[in-house]
Amino acid sequence: MRKLGLIGFAVACTINAAAADYPDHPIHFIVPQAAGSATDTVARILAAELTKELGQSVIVDDRPGGALTVGLDLVAKSTPDGYTIGMGPIGALAITRHLVAKLPYDIERDFQPIALVARGHLMLAVSPKLPFTSVKELVDYAKKNPGKLSNASSSSGSPGHVGGELFKFMTGTEIVHVPYRGGPPAITDLMAGRVDIMFESLQSIAPFARDGRVRALGVSGARRSPAFPDLPTIGEAVPGYLAPTWTGVIAPTGMPRPIVDKLNAAINKVLTTEAFKQKFAIIGDEPAGGTPEDFAATIRADSAKWADVIKRSGAKLD
Repeated sequence: MRKLGLIGFAVACTINAAAADYPDHPIHFIVPQAAGSATDTVARILAAELTKELGQSVIVDDRPGGALTVGLDLVAKSTPDGYTIGMGPIGALAITRHLVAKLPYDIERDFQPIALVARGHLMLAVSPKLPFTSVKELVDYAKKNPGKLSNASSSSGSPGHVGGELFKFMTGTEIVHVPYRGGPPAITDLMAGRVDIMFESLQSIAPFARDGRVRALGVSGARRSPAFPDLPTIGEAVPGYLAPTWTGVIAPTGMPRPIVDKLNAAINKVLTTEAFKQKFAIIGDEPAGGTPEDFAATIRADSAKWADVIKRSGAKLD
């Protein structure tokens, strides 16, 4: 018994020593979406500040594909030593898991949440060729003209897709979903009037809303966005509507708790820096933070919510 105790003590000392030295070489930061995506933008802002805080380079590696599964699978199967971490957006951790028949990993079993980094909004925008200037006007028209309006999304299974499905269910409207291969071509068609409405990440569509190339009607969070303080929430017109976005840092299961805690503390610290806040103010997201357990609870709650929406709507990956 004493021998087992000594072995346990030795293992604990080894882990603590590794954590004390961590990190002593660059960290590989996998993003499951393409360069220039909303998730990639947040990852690069975070990586730049973490590099300063940790004293080692945090290198962003975009690995898009497979409905976000390619990048996440790399994280799940990496060595849990703190030198491979990943960005876990709401789409990957709470939405597409209910649309992909067989994932190559189990989200609860194979990932260690580190910290929630950002909370954001979808923006409900319409083509400038349409007369709607409020969510209420849009809903009134959609109710009187079922199937006449089209709702573009960056892809099937995206937050914008399921956010639109929730909107249709809660308003009792019939709007045709039109999935694209990415946000930019969908926004282009929205501006041209080839599609009518779109729920899209605020930071992706905000520049087009600011210059009037699309007309913003509302944001999807519980409160108004600091980037668009005069723009109402969708919930102000559709009571109870809530479809916020978020993204956070994840790691493979098995990472020693001292390293989890060190990463969590570093992320929470950089979220409070003025440099970070200023960059986030530009893109429209808000710094989040919290414990690994807080992030895990967010994943569980939103996974259950979107599972129900997806089942009810019949949404599927095309």
